[in-house]
Amino acid sequence: MTTARDLDVRPVIDTALVRRLVDTQCPQWARLPLTVLDEAGSDHVIHRLGDELSVRLPRFTGAAGQAEKEAAWLPRLAPDLPLAVPVPVAVGRPALGYPWPWAVTRWLDGEVATVRDLGDSTRAARELAGFLRALQAIGPDGAGSGDGPGSPPVRDGVGLAARDAATREAIGRTAGVFDAPAMTALWDRALSAPARQEPPVWCHGDFHTGNLLTVGGRLSAVIDFGGCGLGDPAVDLMAAFTLLSPVPRTAFRAALDVDDATWLRGRGWALCTGLNAYTAYAATSPRIAAQTTRQIRAALAG
Repeated sequence: MTTARDLDVRPVIDTALVRRLVDTQCPQWARLPLTVLDEAGSDHVIHRLGDELSVRLPRFTGAAGQAEKEAAWLPRLAPDLPLAVPVPVAVGRPALGYPWPWAVTRWLDGEVATVRDLGDSTRAARELAGFLRALQAIGPDGAGSGDGPGSPPVRDGVGLAARDAATREAIGRTAGVFDAPAMTALWDRALSAPARQEPPVWCHGDFHTGNLLTVGGRLSAVIDFGGCGLGDPAVDLMAAFTLLSPVPRTAFRAALDVDDATWLRGRGWALCTGLNAYTAYAATSPRIAAQTTRQIRAALAG
């Protein structure tokens, strides 16, 4: 999840720019139609390219490394994962005034997961847990064979403590909307929860509703691995609070066999990322306001 600071620098990205980037750097696809996806997400501007491809351009600095990271690591993680993940096919270069690498990936069919469709589904809760168990079981160098793409990414410096100042500021800014004393109490408890003692494992890093796809009412894919790396799996418990109602949330926790300290850190992640998104987008996006309100309240409820 991005921070408010990451949102400060945003290049202008329109379909004309994307068309020129594709045509000049990937001429094999120059004749394919290009269509912008209006509700594509907060981190990237996404276009569909023909029937089988998508083009993703980071909106701001915080998402700028995703194209290269996914190209390096997703082919090594994908073989052992029970849900589909993006398949990178090209990484574009900065050009034409656009400052960062960008990606072309295989198109993944599906709709973004919603609370309405999956929030009460114990089956979905167990499938989410199964995905995380599989991800966490992959060795540090990935599941593929052959030479790896270098040292695996490590989620150092992105723990809860690094979010402390921004989270307390967000608590103050939203005191008229949410229960500030309850948020402060949860945040203090999450910060003081015992740290993980086991070796770091693979984490998605942004495992929430917007990065889950469904087909026919079933989970089908997980996208947006820009925050993936070796670290504390508590960060990936966010899905329990962004998607699941209390009964499936309990099933999710049981399927992952999450201890109290990890669950508490996961609630802290749900709180701080929910507050970050709420303060950044709620004023302009009723959809994000509703989603993050639910997330914050679910984190408080436990």
